[in-house]
Amino acid sequence: MSIQRFPAEFKEEAVRQIVERGYSVAEVSARLGVSAHSLYKWVKAIKPDKSEQHATELITAKSEILRLRAQLHRTEEERDILKKAARYFAREHE
Repeated sequence: MSIQRFPAEFKEEAVRQIVERGYSVAEVSARLGVSAHSLYKWVKAIKPDKSEQHATELITAKSEILRLRAQLHRTEEERDILKKAARYFAREHE
């Protein structure tokens, strides 16, 4: 039993057929003469890791929360200043 080596371009095209074009692993395996096991390994190796994507999304969400908290704090300070100004001017008109 010989181990076949496939060029990177071949592997990328095989994965592209599965991931982008929607062919099943079985279809691509039969058409290209590659074992389904190899195809699954190639897909896993080439596809971005979902945990990395999830971590990026969490960092983005955390940044947005921090930005919104700072904006809320500024808005509350502005509101408090306006309340004080309104009380001051209301006393002047009495």
